[in-house]
Amino acid sequence: MSRQRLEPVLWLLFSAGGVLAALLIPAALFLFGIAFPLGWIEPAAHASVLAIVGHPLGRLTIFALCTLGLFHWAHRFRYTLYDGLQIKHLNEMINAFCYGGAIIGSVVAAVLVLQIP
Repeated sequence: MSRQRLEPVLWLLFSAGGVLAALLIPAALFLFGIAFPLGWIEPAAHASVLAIVGHPLGRLTIFALCTLGLFHWAHRFRYTLYDGLQIKHLNEMINAFCYGGAIIGSVVAAVLVLQIP
């Protein structure tokens, strides 16, 4: 795929990952880091959580969150290296590291999501 066609797709994945991270991660941190441990909210029973996570839509949601978050990181880190550290001469290696890492992480996420009972 040519660079001209690939760049908008990468920006789309970056944007989607950023939006999901901005909306869902603070809520999850609040619930699992503050509200449940302090007893403000009663956590759901293990069987209920397992039923939600085991449902195909739940699995797809977890996979999408992991994958989009990884591609958001990859794109942001790539441009941090390009603009922040000014190492544009290592273009191919940076792309392989960043997006290759996101792809490998997505495959690992898929394997782990499929192993949920």
